[in-house]
Amino acid sequence: MDIGEFSWDVVDPFVERVTVGPQDIDRFGHTNNVVYLGWLEKVAWAHSQHLGLDFADYERFGCGCVARRHELDYLAPTFAGDELLLATFIQENDGKLSMWRGYQIIRAGDGKTVLRGRTHWVCVDMKSGKPRRQPPEFLAAYRPAERRA
Repeated sequence: MDIGEFSWDVVDPFVERVTVGPQDIDRFGHTNNVVYLGWLEKVAWAHSQHLGLDFADYERFGCGCVARRHELDYLAPTFAGDELLLATFIQENDGKLSMWRGYQIIRAGDGKTVLRGRTHWVCVDMKSGKPRRQPPEFLAAYRPAERRA
């Protein structure tokens, strides 16, 4: 099934695929919540790289984005062998210090959204760790996605 056939929250999200492995399963028999957070971090970095910003760029600018808050809604369990589509997109960017990155995970087998979430990212100076205004390159790359009606 083509990823365009799924009911995404935004137009043209960045999507990667993952298959739930036995190592991802907790004692309740479904995917552990911490595993999801790791997947979200990986897809966020992949999206940033896709947009032309990697860690070498962060070092060159002397600033980068760090997570301030995660909000995750687990909507349905997933199990070993499930193929998941991890989508991410920029929800909001204040044009100054911070942005919100959204996530949606869909189970490929039935098209069900199993997780929605978002992370509040803050731009910080890499030496001092203090908040810092986003450079123009961040503003150009981290533009909010178009929401579906």
